[in-house]
Amino acid sequence: MKKSVEVKTIVFPTPVFIVGTYDEESKPNVMTVAWGGLCCSDPPCIALSLRKATYSYGNIVEREAFTVNIPSEAHVKEADYFGITSGRKKDKFSTTGLTPVKSDLVDAPYVKEFPLILECQLLHTLELGLHTQFIGKIMDVKADETVLDEAGLPDIKKVNPIAFSPGNRIYYKIGEFLAQAFSIGREVV
Repeated sequence: MKKSVEVKTIVFPTPVFIVGTYDEESKPNVMTVAWGGLCCSDPPCIALSLRKATYSYGNIVEREAFTVNIPSEAHVKEADYFGITSGRKKDKFSTTGLTPVKSDLVDAPYVKEFPLILECQLLHTLELGLHTQFIGKIMDVKADETVLDEAGLPDIKKVNPIAFSPGNRIYYKIGEFLAQAFSIGREVV
């Protein structure tokens, strides 16, 4: 029997996205965002939801661009720091020792040390309530060569992304292989 846990913002898995932006003085900034995910395949798009009070919100509105950086397990400490510290008060790159890299496609920085990067141009903005959803058209995906599989695609086990549990605020690593998508379902007949 199911039991109601009331209305909550809980879904599994919840991604840990590090969003890169430039401020009005071209200072690079990053912010941890959990409310987001892929939202369209043609054109390829990603959605992020941010509160207006965040520093990154204004940066995205002003520059109409952002990057989505996927941290590996090795950078969970930095990913958490990026979400609990405001770029208005601290230079998050100099504090963590991570390296901002200027995108050659969009007006936003990415994190050199993170294995997977999506460079995005702002396509749509939707006011939802407390959050504003930004839809970014993915202009390019960059991956460290060390995380690519034999087909040249990012391998989730090599990227080692982290997931967030919003109810109890815990980070998790990704588990083991379960089944091949678009294949295992054929056994249900």
